[in-house]
Amino acid sequence: MSKQVSVLFVCLGNICRSPTAHAVFRNKVADSGLSESVRIDSAGTGHWHVGKPADRRASQVAASKGIEMADLRARQVDLGDLIAFDYVLAMDEANFQDLKAMALPEHHAKIHRFLDFAPQYEETQVPDPYYGGADGFEWVFELVEAASDGLIAQIEQDLAKT
Repeated sequence: MSKQVSVLFVCLGNICRSPTAHAVFRNKVADSGLSESVRIDSAGTGHWHVGKPADRRASQVAASKGIEMADLRARQVDLGDLIAFDYVLAMDEANFQDLKAMALPEHHAKIHRFLDFAPQYEETQVPDPYYGGADGFEWVFELVEAASDGLIAQIEQDLAKT
């Protein structure tokens, strides 16, 4: 497998949902033996938290599951990301629409809702846990794990075609 697939997770501030997805997916990619074939990053559509680490509550939930995310820092998505990444995965409908509005028409097909890769759930959006309690971060983690499994299956199919 010489081809590399690139994945960008996007939420609003890049401190809760998208860094959780980044860390969980990175862990699952490593477990699948695909680390050399998959490039992973995360970003936010907003600029408020640029340079800051993931929300403490998100980090705590991830750490309780053996997943590290202390190395991740918030950044803002830009047009270059929408050109460069193979998969641009929005956590919710608002970010999906913002990404589509920012992207050139020829890049719309690579923008997806992350939970499209977890059809076993009725939810279509990863809820923003920022203003809620610990249960919200646990729920986000569960949804992200399921969607990560579905995305890995899709990427394995992509890589098998090359």
